[in-house]
Amino acid sequence: MALQTADPATETRLNADFSERAVVRPEDYEWVTSPASGVERMMLDRIGGEVARATTIVRFAPNSRFDPHDHPLGEEFLVLDGVFSDESGDYPAGSYVRNPPGSRHQPHTDPGCTILVKLRQFDPMDLVSKVIDTRSAPFRPGLVDSLSVLPLHEAGTEHVALVRWQPGTRFNRHRHWGGEEIFVIEGVFEDEHGRYPAGSWLRSPHMSQHTPFSTEGCLIWVKTGHLPQ
Repeated sequence: MALQTADPATETRLNADFSERAVVRPEDYEWVTSPASGVERMMLDRIGGEVARATTIVRFAPNSRFDPHDHPLGEEFLVLDGVFSDESGDYPAGSYVRNPPGSRHQPHTDPGCTILVKLRQFDPMDLVSKVIDTRSAPFRPGLVDSLSVLPLHEAGTEHVALVRWQPGTRFNRHRHWGGEEIFVIEGVFEDEHGRYPAGSWLRSPHMSQHTPFSTEGCLIWVKTGHLPQ
């Protein structure tokens, strides 16, 4: 990880060069405390201070909570385990949630939970609120045999989906206009650059290319078309 701190009190720059490939595997995790008691963060990319453009794995201990706060540039998250809650409801593992620019909430959890969250990365015109239970939503056939896709969101050139790879699935070599970001939820995702077990995060820049496959099978969250060109 490329961690650069211009001023620890005001700004952190972590994997902040979007023209470079970035990879974080579970063995790379370094949990840091947050301002809220019982809440820890594994920062994946970040530009800013406590208020930042950020991609983060957040781990909530049982009965922990955040103070009420606003999301002026939006919040997107996937619940990886446990149950995340706010005043709008309870979101068990597998829940995909989008809180648009201008939203506000007070997160908490009774049993504890872990989420993958992206902050301040919405197009200002993307005002759609969304909650999807990915554990029950139907997947559709993908572009190759043994691949299935659950679309989650589209806005402009940005596309977000879950993709399930059956064991032995191979995909054609392809290029990413607007980049690609992947979080491995289950199994092991692979390409010619390496193996990425569950909990791995990958970000590939605009016009990067690779030939992905999965020997063991996997489930990934993937976002494309959203990085600077």
